[in-house]
Amino acid sequence: MPTLTDPRILVDASTRDDAAVYQLTPERAIVATVDFFTPIVDDAYDFGRIAAANAFSDVYAMGGTPLLALNLVGWPRDTLPYELLGEVLRGGADIAREAGAFVLGGHSVDDPEPKYGMVAIGEVHPNRIVTLARARAGDALVLTKPIGTGILSTALKRDLATAAEIAPAVQSMTTLNAGAARAMRATGGGVHAATDVTGFGLLGHLHNMLAASGVSAEIDAAAVPLLPQAVELVARGAIPGGTTRNREALAPHVTFDPAVTEAMRVLLFDAQTSGGLLIAVDPDRANTLLGALQREGTPVAARIGRLARGVPGAIAVR
Repeated sequence: MPTLTDPRILVDASTRDDAAVYQLTPERAIVATVDFFTPIVDDAYDFGRIAAANAFSDVYAMGGTPLLALNLVGWPRDTLPYELLGEVLRGGADIAREAGAFVLGGHSVDDPEPKYGMVAIGEVHPNRIVTLARARAGDALVLTKPIGTGILSTALKRDLATAAEIAPAVQSMTTLNAGAARAMRATGGGVHAATDVTGFGLLGHLHNMLAASGVSAEIDAAAVPLLPQAVELVARGAIPGGTTRNREALAPHVTFDPAVTEAMRVLLFDAQTSGGLLIAVDPDRANTLLGALQREGTPVAARIGRLARGVPGAIAVR
């Protein structure tokens, strides 16, 4: 990526944040992000909803509010009917409507493998951007969705679970992080950093936050919320390739207490889709945040660890 120095660029790819931020006026900035992927569920409508919620999640993680979206489509026109694509787009449009955003167009290509996602555009006040780089030693870590979506969706692909059995994962993945973003704003400045938990897994996205902020972390494995059947499906081998790659890449940065089970270790690295927000909050404001999350009805509101002084990026799992 090129090195950019324009003062209007408030956040770019160099910080590994969730989205880019470009200042328009002293009181307005644009948040821009893009995400797309291949189907992770069998139902076309649910695939569209998941992909859209996943795209908007990056806007929410930056403290922003969605404005509009553009569809991105790859579609095997000779092998899958356009009616299925219509269901995908309908799912994306319904989630955009729920987010208060407009789908204003997009682009499609002929592709042997179906793909769908969105360019998502939002706005944020330049003084209220939430980034990776401002977490502080002593902060509490709060998570707003359970983990395990990679395990459950892989189980579906390998016929180790039915669509009904992974319904809790679909419910989680189609839930917008809008309530979590509102709860962050309700802490009165107590939130120092945040990110959404997606492909790098819980520990991968935490590591990025720690490295950017120059701190380390301690995670209480027993406090991390899990999707139903996630542990059992790990034991049955439903482990996606992305989860394995996350574990290999993060091995130098993560230490585990011997009491942490193998299944839990796998899940902490599990590559997520449309996961929750991972929030670093002033410990004196943690209960305020947790209360706001509960009032917003987020899937979970779990205090899972704390930040500490130490080797930047290092994670100890207890």
